[in-house]
Amino acid sequence: MNRRDFMAAGAGLVLAPLATQAKTARRYLYIAQPGIRNYQQYGGVGVLVYDIDADYAFVKRIPTWPIGAGGQVENVKGVAASAATGRLWVTTITRLLCIDIATDAVLWDVAPSGGCDRLSASPDGRTLYVPSFEGPHWNVIDGLTGETRTSIVVNSGAHNTLYAPDGRHVYLAGLKSPYLNVADTASHTVASKVGPFSASIRPFTIDAARQRCYVNVNDRLGFEVGDLRTGAVLHRVDVAGYLKGPVARHGCPSHGIGMTPDGREIWLCDGHNLALHVFDATVSPPKQVTSIAVRDQPGWVSFSLDGRHAWPSTGEVVEVETKRIVKRLEDETGRQIGSEKLLEVQFGDGKPLAAGNSFGVGGKK
Repeated sequence: MNRRDFMAAGAGLVLAPLATQAKTARRYLYIAQPGIRNYQQYGGVGVLVYDIDADYAFVKRIPTWPIGAGGQVENVKGVAASAATGRLWVTTITRLLCIDIATDAVLWDVAPSGGCDRLSASPDGRTLYVPSFEGPHWNVIDGLTGETRTSIVVNSGAHNTLYAPDGRHVYLAGLKSPYLNVADTASHTVASKVGPFSASIRPFTIDAARQRCYVNVNDRLGFEVGDLRTGAVLHRVDVAGYLKGPVARHGCPSHGIGMTPDGREIWLCDGHNLALHVFDATVSPPKQVTSIAVRDQPGWVSFSLDGRHAWPSTGEVVEVETKRIVKRLEDETGRQIGSEKLLEVQFGDGKPLAAGNSFGVGGKK
């Protein structure tokens, strides 16, 4: 299949860029696909855009071209955005794509050494930390040009990445290590680490004050809490009232964790039981308070910038205050969608004003 045929077959409805549509502040949800492995049944290929302020009405599909060797569609591994630079970045297992948020134009497409996994962008949008695909290193890449500046070798099975809100540190988690490594962005070197946790780290998040990290680990239906200042492991928290069981993806009971933007709650994914478990994060250790049944196995959860809505990877919208599912998203063909790679972008007067990230980072700076 060539590029023209792919666009015709998989692009679907493509509308004008949001910069030409919105003259007042609007909020949009950007969902990169295929965002669950390379499974196209959850929304096909491309970046799907939904209007949050219009009850999540489908707006458009931005075509992408994640075709790898042999003509196979590649897994989308990460998504990041910057209102400061007006860029949206999408990684697949081999490539890094940069899209102009205002025009939807693809600005460049590069293949970093070692492939790609879940990336993170600096607060000013000028630096990307891009993990190699479960490899030994992270590439440090210019967010404007795609040029690789340097790399950091950690030998941890590079996987998940999160820039601190202050831009001074980046958190690096690998599939083969029980340590959360902390990189200094001034020197692009590992400055410290947290752990060891009880097993290799999977998804994780932090509070915005850079005091605590909350991490999923292999074989735990629950999470562990680390002190970002001392490097110590503080708590191991297990889900009560539910049993571990087989999962379709990721191979660990809990894959996906986020903190609400107000810093008051931890939301945890439970694949086997098709559930989200909510914990009170105002107490230490966090206390389990309720659970929410979802329509598929959740593998990620993130939040709207205002903290009103939670977005599990099942393609549902959950009202944070009431814990009710208020919307189940579909694409333009009526397919149930799902993705672990999504974030919010806000527009005003035709320009991006703010961008979230795919991690649930909680609390004030």
